[in-house]
Amino acid sequence: MAEAFFASGADYVDRALLGFARDHGDIVELNQNPVYVTAVNRDPRRRVGIVSGGGSGHEPMHIGLVGTGMLDAAVPGKVFASPHNRQIYEASKAVAGPDGVLHVVKNYTGDRINFGIAAERLRHDGIRVERVLVDDDVATESEQTATGRRGTGATVIVEKILGAAADQGLDLDGLTELGRAVTARSRSVAVASVAHTSHVTGEPGFVLDPGQLEYGVGIHGERAQRSIPRPPLEELVDRMVADVLAKAPAGDSAIVLVNGLGGTTGIELYNVFARTTDDLADRGIAVAGSLVGTWSPALDMKGFSITVTMLDQGWAGLWHAPAWTAVLRK
Repeated sequence: MAEAFFASGADYVDRALLGFARDHGDIVELNQNPVYVTAVNRDPRRRVGIVSGGGSGHEPMHIGLVGTGMLDAAVPGKVFASPHNRQIYEASKAVAGPDGVLHVVKNYTGDRINFGIAAERLRHDGIRVERVLVDDDVATESEQTATGRRGTGATVIVEKILGAAADQGLDLDGLTELGRAVTARSRSVAVASVAHTSHVTGEPGFVLDPGQLEYGVGIHGERAQRSIPRPPLEELVDRMVADVLAKAPAGDSAIVLVNGLGGTTGIELYNVFARTTDDLADRGIAVAGSLVGTWSPALDMKGFSITVTMLDQGWAGLWHAPAWTAVLRK
């Protein structure tokens, strides 16, 4: 049993948000009733407010991506739970631009429902709102999975590109079309050797037999559909890249995200990235942009994910455009 360092007798999610806001007071502002985080500064050309969110336990996503050149607001729920629609509604009203607000939503049932309710309330108020649904996880792409691909690491890439486009004054329809195109060209898969620690019981979320690896794990501690014998890293990465590319559109350049799931060290993640780029180079795919680190964990899970976004014309410039958030600074 691994005991976490949470505040005693308090809502540790709210305490964490308070600590985050105090640490980055020059970038974000915390609203406490209801709970959401907004950017202190935004580009004056921006016509649309961009809002995202989801359960806590995935930090720095999404609060760490609020700031200049990215999100205008992030709405955190409790651990692995969707935010309430009132939070989303109030945050969206707070940051809506003259052309409305765009919701970036990961494909999970709770998030879809609560962002949908908030959107209806906003429309009732006369505020334009659209949605980009991120669904990049190839592990849940099958006819047996009613919900379809889950939304995972590609969310970071979608938010970066949309943020840059919003700073150039793109309108709501244009941003929606762009976000859906980036999502359509993004695919991910994740593996884990050790489960996360349950924030409720303090016990592992699941137990693997020695020498086994969970292939296709989710970011809420969901087990994969299959466990496999653990191969050497090179063989594992090659298999993951092949599975991702098999479901992605063709292309000759890409953005790559190697994401730690919370219990994976930097030296491990850079080993993964080095192999990933070697593999892509062998396939004739240039890496035009990358992120390596813990961007969307599942609490303290020991594992990682690989995301590939095949680039379209003009996207590399948006990826490299300036951004200034708590964790992404260009």
